[in-house]
Amino acid sequence: MANTLLDELSVFFPCYNEEKNIQNTVDKALLIIKKIAQKWEIILVNDGSKDNTAQVLQKIQKQYPKNIKIVTHQPNRGYGAAFKSGFYSASYQWITFTDADGQFDFKDIYRLIDKQKQTKADLVIGYYLGRKVPFYRIWGSKVWQLAVFLLFGLKVKDIDCGFKLVRKKVLDTIPKLEAERGPFISSEFLIKAKKSKFKIVEVGVHHFSRQAGQATGADLNVILSGLKDLLRLWFKINFKK
Repeated sequence: MANTLLDELSVFFPCYNEEKNIQNTVDKALLIIKKIAQKWEIILVNDGSKDNTAQVLQKIQKQYPKNIKIVTHQPNRGYGAAFKSGFYSASYQWITFTDADGQFDFKDIYRLIDKQKQTKADLVIGYYLGRKVPFYRIWGSKVWQLAVFLLFGLKVKDIDCGFKLVRKKVLDTIPKLEAERGPFISSEFLIKAKKSKFKIVEVGVHHFSRQAGQATGADLNVILSGLKDLLRLWFKINFKK
């Protein structure tokens, strides 16, 4: 895979109770980051974890104190808030992120970079090549995706896939992201990027079963919060001048 080198890359990992996963996730990513980017940084967002995630992050930071920074939320604010903190803390012209639980293969960053080089896109968003989660979460995502398409006209293969490569200019241009608690943040981001005429392309990425810890995306309060954010943005776009 030629011509994959980036001048600059910011990488962030949203973390909530990931003490058993984050070290391995960062170690695997580091092997690749140092090969593909001349200048790089890693942002570890600790979203109010109740386990020993904070201590593990501090240990990781000591490996590369100039390249790794920690952002801490206290108390827990939700995935949307961690997503925003990662993006808005990024310094470099390209930004990527994956989940801290190790369910993605960070080597797939080569796929995202190659796609960007081919298309000159502003956002390269992943879609799952076989998502390793319970079936009800897959169907829930399909219903959510349909709702976003009907309300906003956004049609992509997978809105919520947690592996994207984004030009920093996108974050600097679009209206400030607002969602905090629920799963709407990724949809909000793509809706605003599309509305601002940025080029979005897609590429398949691999997904693996979670080895430790527990996902919280299917919690009822998280789902309800996402629906509230969805309707709020729809109302703002259609009725507020």
